[in-house]
Amino acid sequence: MIVRDFHDITANQPDRVVYDAQWSSVRMLLADDNMGFSFHVTFLEAGSDHTFHYKNHLESVYCMQGTGEITDLATGTTYPIKPGVMYALDQHDKHRLVAHEELVMACCFNPPVTGREVHREDGSYAAPDES
Repeated sequence: MIVRDFHDITANQPDRVVYDAQWSSVRMLLADDNMGFSFHVTFLEAGSDHTFHYKNHLESVYCMQGTGEITDLATGTTYPIKPGVMYALDQHDKHRLVAHEELVMACCFNPPVTGREVHREDGSYAAPDES
């Protein structure tokens, strides 16, 4: 059994907290936990605008706090994001995520991330075998 405390991670395990342009992510589960997915709590700053394209990962995201919108860049369809809304990037969807207020999101990645990834210029993470 794995039991982790979000507050303990943020206070004592800085290697599990990732910061990037206008967002941060607390990595609760990573690849080395051998769960088959990774689990993160991610914070996106109010007013931030992000384009991501996880070509090598599937991701599901659940909004716990804040408002924003996500746009599927292949179709142009925009969906509102608010507490209780989940989206799943089941087709490696290239998307734009805009935070109207600070967004607090619970995220799962498959395959799991290692915690050392950085977004590449195209908005993706490298495939696990490239890391």
